[in-house]
Amino acid sequence: MDVSSIDELLTTTRAVRRRLDLSRPVPREVILECIRLAMQAPTASNAQDWRWVVVTDADKRAAIADIYRSVGAEYLALAAANATDPQTRRVYESAVGLTETLAKVPVHVIPCLNRRFDGSNLLIAASAWASIIPAGWSFLLALRSRGLGSVWTTMHLAKEREVAEVLGIPDTVTQAALFPVAYTIGTDFRPAARPPAESITFHNTWGEH
Repeated sequence: MDVSSIDELLTTTRAVRRRLDLSRPVPREVILECIRLAMQAPTASNAQDWRWVVVTDADKRAAIADIYRSVGAEYLALAAANATDPQTRRVYESAVGLTETLAKVPVHVIPCLNRRFDGSNLLIAASAWASIIPAGWSFLLALRSRGLGSVWTTMHLAKEREVAEVLGIPDTVTQAALFPVAYTIGTDFRPAARPPAESITFHNTWGEH
């Protein structure tokens, strides 16, 4: 394996909101390629119960965007105004921008689990999320390697059933996220500023570096 290329992919797959190309179509086959790769991710008990809803219909994207904006616009604007850290403020401002452009993003992808686990204990809930989160992240990495971008959003889950009604998702299915997908404007993404790994890593006992 080319470790340097893999490291670049892992460190530059950013949350993309402002640099999504809203005018360039995304071929269906490209999305399916990324889903095929995502399906290689591990799942709890080998359940393989991922499901993917790909939304390209303009009216349905607009409906999802309306729901998303109704949940997040005011909250995100307030969070941006109150943020004291410049990097955090930029993130919130970018998130506010997405509430305004989401309907124009050419593809919405909603990763799902073909089951519910509402009210389950921590073990069951953790196992369920561990079945979809690796696949979701693999999907985003696959997008990045093909010149596309997205952002892992969950805001719409506050009104999950409303989105389910728009898309005909059964009430036995759990939506995990919403990925707005488009080609990116440029591909020159850089690693984010993060603290040293040593500062957040404990060895053998909590608090011991």
